[in-house]
Amino acid sequence: MQAFEGHTQNSGLLNALVLVEKLGIPDLQAQVKINLEREAMESSTDQKFIRLGCCDWWNDKLTRVASLEFDRNRKSMGVIVQSHEGKNELLVKGAVENVLERCSFLQLKDGSIVEVDNHVREIVIAKHNSMSSKALRCLGLAYKEALGEFSTYDGETHPAHKKLLDPANYASIESNLIFVGMVGLRDPPREEVKGAIDDCREAGIRVMVITGDNKNTAEAICHEIGVFYDGEDISQKSFTGKDFIALPVDERRKVLSGSGGCVFSRAEPRHKQEIVRMLKDADEVVAMTGDGVNDAPALKLADIGIAMGIAGTEVAKEAADMILADDNFSTIVSAVAEGRSIYDNMKAFIRYMISSNIGEVASIFLTAALGMPEGLIPIQLLWVNLVTDGPPATALGFNPPDVDIMKKPPRRSNDRLITAWVFFRYLVIGLYVGLATDGIFAIWYTHSSFLGIDLSGDGHSLVSFSQLTKWGQCSSWEGFEAAPFTAGSRTFSFESNPCDYFSAGKVKASTLSLSVLVTIEMLNSLNALSEDVSLLVMPPWVNPWLLLAMAMSFASHFLILYVPFLAKIFGIVPLSLNEWLLVFVVSFPVILIDELLKFVGRRKSEAERLSRKWKHA
Repeated sequence: MQAFEGHTQNSGLLNALVLVEKLGIPDLQAQVKINLEREAMESSTDQKFIRLGCCDWWNDKLTRVASLEFDRNRKSMGVIVQSHEGKNELLVKGAVENVLERCSFLQLKDGSIVEVDNHVREIVIAKHNSMSSKALRCLGLAYKEALGEFSTYDGETHPAHKKLLDPANYASIESNLIFVGMVGLRDPPREEVKGAIDDCREAGIRVMVITGDNKNTAEAICHEIGVFYDGEDISQKSFTGKDFIALPVDERRKVLSGSGGCVFSRAEPRHKQEIVRMLKDADEVVAMTGDGVNDAPALKLADIGIAMGIAGTEVAKEAADMILADDNFSTIVSAVAEGRSIYDNMKAFIRYMISSNIGEVASIFLTAALGMPEGLIPIQLLWVNLVTDGPPATALGFNPPDVDIMKKPPRRSNDRLITAWVFFRYLVIGLYVGLATDGIFAIWYTHSSFLGIDLSGDGHSLVSFSQLTKWGQCSSWEGFEAAPFTAGSRTFSFESNPCDYFSAGKVKASTLSLSVLVTIEMLNSLNALSEDVSLLVMPPWVNPWLLLAMAMSFASHFLILYVPFLAKIFGIVPLSLNEWLLVFVVSFPVILIDELLKFVGRRKSEAERLSRKWKHA
């Protein structure tokens, strides 16, 4: 008996070299390597199937006359071959433990045959376990010369052909075999897989491996790619499919609801379905990947079925919701990050629009509640909603992912889009927008300077805040006079009726209110770059489209301010440099307020993350 271990990314080459070594034909082994190198170069350009030298040698030596296809019950496949001399022989390969069960004899290295007893089985299984623990997928190899009624089988006309039509007969045909050895196949994981597994763990995504491989092999591979830590106790995280299904339902739920990764080896289609079903019953969002026909039921049952685009069968692709074009696990992780980014951008759009609209409603409500003159007329509000808000809101769809996008916990499918905390943030920002819009209106009427900014350059008269809120009683005030003031090239005089100072004369105050509303909403769009990440970490230039949109909105606002014809239509006047400085001073705190809310949100999210971590620990 011989066992061979190999490391290659081409399992066909490994089979070839093993067979050549066993046959002891060094010249043929060299020819295999030469053929592989030549034909691999050809396949790199036209994707041809690589034919190996030893395959051609076996095809010349033997002719296949029948195939006993693989099935999951016996976990093996066989072929009946015929030599040039007309002698039939059965060649079998499959799972080592299953093939060994049907072997009555074992061929030693010198070619002698011995019976298989318990001692021999223990030696073979020990070698198998040793190879499996090195992440090698092992195939047992056996043959049979005494084929009975199949010793003369030559095709469909043979009397024994009917037995080959029923797979139930395959196990009996593949009995009393002669075990000749095992092959260890290794398909190294891609370099990026371990990093992708780490990203999943950071993102709160549990990776569960469901495979038909031997348990030791599956565990070794999981250690290698980072599903399990070195030294981690996996006694409750690694099961064969049969052992897992045999557990009580409560124990199965406990395994699936635990923390960290899991691996289920020697899994059958029904095992995969049961695992997916139990995860969905626990309100988990389940993504299932697969490529074979046997994976199709689980792919269909999962919330997101992902089929392999290169190696996947058509049945798997039809059952899946997505097809992975490059068969790369890290692409799935990238898709998760992209999906989270799209969801965040949708929330950013909603956050910006709702908080801005709350601000506009608040400004109108406060004006009415305080009894002040209306700060904004309908055409100005329409301009803000239709023109000024539009470009930034659209540009928020191009926000890049948050720097910690894959460190946030996953959301459940029934999570609310607007939580109590998010609505509170909308209200805080919206109320400040309303206060700032009405506040600058009142400042112009009641202050000649504000925070060191001189506002007396236009010569307007000052009134008390009490007078401003009772401006409807202006006609009863004794000795009230309103001095004329200038705005750009226009002069506003109130000699005929001083009370016009609070209606026609509010044009400068209205312009300040409109300018604050436009500016504060532009700054609020910067707040919407991320829900919780500070602008110090994600500065405005991470989304150049947003900066361009802000420039377009400001350009539109300057256009109606400084083109006399448009300014008259919108009922506004040009602003001086000092007045623009006041606009930015009043508007800028919206960023500081949101930065404070983001800080509180980060602390809140961190506390929830730690709470979940201790809960699962």
